[in-house]
Amino acid sequence: MTRKRVLFSVLALLLVALLFSFGCAKKKVTPTKELPTPPVRTPAEEVTEPVVQPEELLEPVQEEPIEERVAAQIQDVFFAFDDYSLTEEGRNTLAQNAKVLADNPTVKVVIEGHCDERGTVEYNLALGEKRAMSVKNYLVNYGLDPARTSIISYGKERPFDPGHSEQAWAKNRRAHFVIRK
Repeated sequence: MTRKRVLFSVLALLLVALLFSFGCAKKKVTPTKELPTPPVRTPAEEVTEPVVQPEELLEPVQEEPIEERVAAQIQDVFFAFDDYSLTEEGRNTLAQNAKVLADNPTVKVVIEGHCDERGTVEYNLALGEKRAMSVKNYLVNYGLDPARTSIISYGKERPFDPGHSEQAWAKNRRAHFVIRK
């Protein structure tokens, strides 16, 4: 009889477990009250609000490219007649340029050496190269990576001021910075 009792107990437990595993069916909840329908407005009652498109919500932000921003801050360095040594004013200008370039480590520059119209083409090309090199050396001594700079001499071939006076010539004796990408 005990065997029957054990078998009956096991079956009863299985039946109870089966009932608990299926659980009770969920009842569907039905609203007790219907929601009112929205009132119909006549054209005179309608409020018209301007439709704002997503593009109109935000003004486009046009950030100036880093190259343009740096180019606006870099200044030319000017030289005395037949000379490639830096003046006090030239060193001050280069110190400011070096700070701008140090703050923008991804920017690379070409230093162009220029001369006035006096002298031969060959002489002015050599003088322009010496001017560009003296500027590059100053920047490298300041701590700028030499790989970020390159030089080129245009001699008297690209004057800033086409005039034939001392004032025009003074503007043309320069080292000019060009930002490269």
